[in-house]
Amino acid sequence: MEKYQSMHLVKSEDLNHHGTLFAARTASWFVEAGFIAVASAHGDPAQVVCRNMHGMSFKHPVRNGSLVKLTSRVVYTGETSLMVYISVLDCRDNTVAVDGYMTFVTVEEKTGKKIPHGIVLDEAADEEERQEREEALRLRQNRTA
Repeated sequence: MEKYQSMHLVKSEDLNHHGTLFAARTASWFVEAGFIAVASAHGDPAQVVCRNMHGMSFKHPVRNGSLVKLTSRVVYTGETSLMVYISVLDCRDNTVAVDGYMTFVTVEEKTGKKIPHGIVLDEAADEEERQEREEALRLRQNRTA
């Protein structure tokens, strides 16, 4: 599936009491990046809602003045659900600072009733995408177990 990217400049208002990127700000950008991937794949943002955050794994702190690149792509599709893998790259040292998965569902705008999205995953383009899809399946299986 296609990758979607967005960038943010980490400014003083984005920092926590340690002087690093605040987790809540990261979560906001994280949800936005996931939404961009799903809404772009689906085509109607009004029919997309966030259902579940499967976790954000913080790997290293991001400092004031850093540029961060958020990359997202759909890695699992159900009838009405779409799971997205999201990574946050710190452009200062080119390392993944945060990553994780989110599930969105497609709903009828007026009623909120779940509706099928009709999206089918293509073949994984590379080993990285294959691994992201395997992890998404593992997360799905653990949710229903």
